[in-house]
Amino acid sequence: MTSRNLKIVFLGSAEFAVPALDALVRAGYEVAAVVTQPDRARGRGGHTRPTPVGLYAETAGLKTLKPERLKGNDEFFEALYKAGPDLIVVAAYGKLLPKSLLEIPPLGCVNIHASLLPEYRGAAPVQRAILDGKRETGVTLIYMLEELDAGDIIADAKTDASNMNAGELTAALAGLGAALLIAELPKVADGTAKRIPQEAAKATYAEKIEKAEGELDFNRTAEDIVLRVRAMSPSPGAYIMKDGVRIGVTSAKALKHDSDEAPGTVLEVSKQGIKARAGEGAVLIEAIKMPGRKAMPVEEYLKGNSFNATSL
Repeated sequence: MTSRNLKIVFLGSAEFAVPALDALVRAGYEVAAVVTQPDRARGRGGHTRPTPVGLYAETAGLKTLKPERLKGNDEFFEALYKAGPDLIVVAAYGKLLPKSLLEIPPLGCVNIHASLLPEYRGAAPVQRAILDGKRETGVTLIYMLEELDAGDIIADAKTDASNMNAGELTAALAGLGAALLIAELPKVADGTAKRIPQEAAKATYAEKIEKAEGELDFNRTAEDIVLRVRAMSPSPGAYIMKDGVRIGVTSAKALKHDSDEAPGTVLEVSKQGIKARAGEGAVLIEAIKMPGRKAMPVEEYLKGNSFNATSL
């Protein structure tokens, strides 16, 4: 089978998956159906909206399926069999796929995962890689198994992970993953794609990020604090709790500093930012988000407000 004759069903939900679907469409592949999670209340207004993938698919005029559940869903499986995929492509769909679905396409199911497997299997590979201080990460294209992110590796692609926040890095990896998919599809189609078993002993897991993990602890090193700010931006957000007020921190950098002040002591407030002592070094908070307001540089905030706290 040639790659251009492939009939593909695409499963994806999050923004990370959109570039891959767009790349398939632009490359001229037949996308027989797009499967995404159901429309839900999203955003501050709570209005019901499709997923980013669902929105793209509907705008592009692609057949879109939005099953609430997969396993045991006869109506969904009937539609999937009718689509007749040679290959299923998955990216950030958000649900485990049952064996009965994985067995449908003759060429199998491939998944774009936002890490260099077997590191960071699971829900939050980008944020966990940043939290761990990884300077390099990437994407991996794998054949799918029932076990989460454990399938044979087809190929991977690496990128510099330093200095980007989670949103920026996710966008970069989404583009990298789309390019990798398009490069490898001809080999998947003709059976020449690599199948490299993962080294299970080297596997690590990226657990889902909880909102509480965004709270900054100034007893930690300045480098650790800045990594947390990067990992939590834009969501769920890094923050400081001060007198019952949640102050979001959207940008910060680590500084060298050696003095006897207690961790959390505010050393200076200027247009450059809020400088605070850390367990080691100091942190310059460059942008904040006050309750009910948009994020803004500290310099902008100080034009109409004061910041009088002596400790964080």
